[in-house]
Amino acid sequence: VQLQASGGGLVQPGESLRLSCAASGSIFEIPLFGWYRQAPAKQRELVAAITSGGTTNYVDSAKGRFTISRDNGNNMVYLQMNSLKPEDTAVYYCNAYVNTGIDGRTRPYWGQGTQVTVSS
Repeated sequence: VQLQASGGGLVQPGESLRLSCAASGSIFEIPLFGWYRQAPAKQRELVAAITSGGTTNYVDSAKGRFTISRDNGNNMVYLQMNSLKPEDTAVYYCNAYVNTGIDGRTRPYWGQGTQVTVSS
């Protein structure tokens, strides 16, 4: 299973970015997708998560500004980030809990990370 994230970049405060992540490989189902971020000298934190049924969860700092969504048919997850702030600057990682259908177990997989920089 591979996760390929894209969409990061350099933006000014108040602007928007949309991150995308594509999961590929031996996939039976993805019960949970998530976006994490890690800023310099800080621990990685969960930004947003979404179940296969569409239930979402957000870190408090992202509520009202970020929206996570997914395309189950194409094994894609998105993170729409609006009203970006300098404190949103971090490397953003896509995460997926995947059931490959081989042994019935669900395992976590990570994408390579995409840099988001918010600066004037």
